[in-house]
Amino acid sequence: MAKIEQLRGTAFLAFPDMKNLLTAELAGRFGYGQIVESATIEGMSFSHFGDSRWYGDLLYCPDFNPKYFDGELPYWARSVLAEPFLLHFDSIGEAASELKNIQRNWAPYQYQLFRRASLIQDKLPYINLKVRSFPVNIPNSPIGIYTLLDEKTLIASALTNSPLPAGAIQFAEDHTNPPSRAYLKIQESLTLYHTLFGLDFPKEGDKCFEAGACPGGWTWVLRQLGADVLAVDRAELAPSLMADEHVKFMAHDAFTLKPEEVCGILECDKIDWLLSDVICYPERLLEWIKAWRESGRAKNIICTIKMQGAVNWPLISEFAKIPNSKIVHLNYNKHELTILIHN
Repeated sequence: MAKIEQLRGTAFLAFPDMKNLLTAELAGRFGYGQIVESATIEGMSFSHFGDSRWYGDLLYCPDFNPKYFDGELPYWARSVLAEPFLLHFDSIGEAASELKNIQRNWAPYQYQLFRRASLIQDKLPYINLKVRSFPVNIPNSPIGIYTLLDEKTLIASALTNSPLPAGAIQFAEDHTNPPSRAYLKIQESLTLYHTLFGLDFPKEGDKCFEAGACPGGWTWVLRQLGADVLAVDRAELAPSLMADEHVKFMAHDAFTLKPEEVCGILECDKIDWLLSDVICYPERLLEWIKAWRESGRAKNIICTIKMQGAVNWPLISEFAKIPNSKIVHLNYNKHELTILIHN
């Protein structure tokens, strides 16, 4: 007979290959836990983090309560299991039935027992777990997550903080046309922007200013959507973009261009999208964003916050104070964060 065992604390699903960044954030930003060497207990290997333990990329922290941290959650967790529980069950059908009794939407995260997890998922209501074609609309409703710990036990939470299955989106990749793989970052950013703020994607007639555009991955996506782009960098874009009449290129330091200059070049009072994937010190990026916001000449802003060594959490908190903003770590980010701002 199935049995649910409610757990205290919170569980965090790290982005792939970023467990160290998640634990560093928990320690550096939240002052939570102490990293201890990995251990093996009852045949299961995991890293110990205070009284916490890893299950694959899933870190269960029994003593982490968001209310102690003003509701803040780690950026390097692709999904947060806010109300974790253990489900003990005897059969695949029983596991699926118990999950369905709690709510409709569930997605698996698995690091082992993949076939058994697939059989459980087959008995649950349909969720699209496939790679997506951009642009895509993601319903803004959290999806529960479950992870098999053994053949008759899973850890799960119906309440999560992400509308994406297992907290991440993957796009069908175009290996031929984009000038760089950075195009995936702007596709993901625009998808989250659309989901979080309920706004349309860039469209025909929109005016965009991209700082640090070379070789043109982000500009390529904007042009696929029909927008006009002022692309600024020291080096030129890919030849196909340089020949595009809807792309204006300037060999310049984008951060020294004043908002009124940019709007004059694009022949508009306000630009629709201000974008930056520039490799620069976060302090300079923050100053640039603030200048644009004070000018009132940018409707929507998407910028990558590049890290210079260890993360400066007090500085990141200054970004987070910007009104109508959201800081995220993208599935296609590495040692960087992305800030989305709707003015």
